[in-house]
Amino acid sequence: MKTVKVKNVTIGDGIPKICVPMVGKNDAELLNEAQKISTTNCDLVEWRVDYYECVENFTKVKKIAQKINALLTNFPLLFTFRTAQEGGVQEISSDRYYELYHELILTGLIDLMDVELFIDQEVLTKIITEAQKKQIKIIISNHDFEKTPAENELISRLIKMQEKGADICKIAVMPQNAADVLTLLTATNTMYRQHADRPIVTMSMGDLGIISRISGGLFGSAITFAAVGKSSAPGQISIENLRNSLAILKK
Repeated sequence: MKTVKVKNVTIGDGIPKICVPMVGKNDAELLNEAQKISTTNCDLVEWRVDYYECVENFTKVKKIAQKINALLTNFPLLFTFRTAQEGGVQEISSDRYYELYHELILTGLIDLMDVELFIDQEVLTKIITEAQKKQIKIIISNHDFEKTPAENELISRLIKMQEKGADICKIAVMPQNAADVLTLLTATNTMYRQHADRPIVTMSMGDLGIISRISGGLFGSAITFAAVGKSSAPGQISIENLRNSLAILKK
């Protein structure tokens, strides 16, 4: 099993690393979030740029990225545009999606990038190639806010992410009942023990899925997400509660 080292954080080794999202709509909100996060004991920070109201203005995106990076210099920064089809807040064309990622790759300000498995496959390949040439780690992801696919489908998607060249493979799904949470955890365990050769990240969303955010590491998930203020997905709990829960499980 490969690990992924970004700055001083090794993903895939030890307890799951805690990632905190930034969801500010403008510069002031983002800088306020970054300032608060800089005082926490999280491991990574995800910038959900689809929340940013000026995301189509790449000059502004790059300027605020520089300010965020300066405030969070000790934290690995994950850059994510979540498309509307997978639970994001804005629509974007494939061409603009590529251009946005391309521009941020060139800045050297980003440590990791989240790229969706089901975007245009030519765009997916180009972003992966360009990012990895610049030593930016790639998370290939898939999100289903409606349901939890069958166990074999979850495993199939994670394997496909590996085959596409992800450094980290991520899947998040919505449970309709407790059995769905078990499906997600079972798929995680099977993927981790039988197929994975790099870190995987899985979670079941919403209130039902909170247990997966706390205990996912027992089944092989390498990152979990917590909130400092506003959350970016249903079921995220505060970083304090999550850190305490992980510590209890470690003991």
